[in-house]
Amino acid sequence: MSRGDLTDEQWERLRPLLPPQKARRGRPPKDHRQILNGLLWLNRTGAPWRDLPEQYGPWQTIATRFYRWRRAGIWDRVLADLQSQADAEGKLDWSLHHVDGTMIRAHQHAAGAQKRGSTT
Repeated sequence: MSRGDLTDEQWERLRPLLPPQKARRGRPPKDHRQILNGLLWLNRTGAPWRDLPEQYGPWQTIATRFYRWRRAGIWDRVLADLQSQADAEGKLDWSLHHVDGTMIRAHQHAAGAQKRGSTT
């Protein structure tokens, strides 16, 4: 297990919220925990899909599962369930709100430039 991978406690909390691990015909599916650890690695490093270390499996598998779960609304449901659990345990303070204060300034010459081919 790598430093940023899910702990056993975190995995036991997440496992019931994920779709059942079904064995279908053909190649057995990758373990959900391995997929999540790969996604956490990508999130932590900001690396592109193709740079995913081999220990997490093929990057295409991780990407496919991520996008399939996104389309199915699984990520939204997992977040809502985790928030509900934390709220029931008194671990959430709903009075706190965070606003992203990021600001990106355009270069001074980016404003008001004429379009190519414009004669004004």
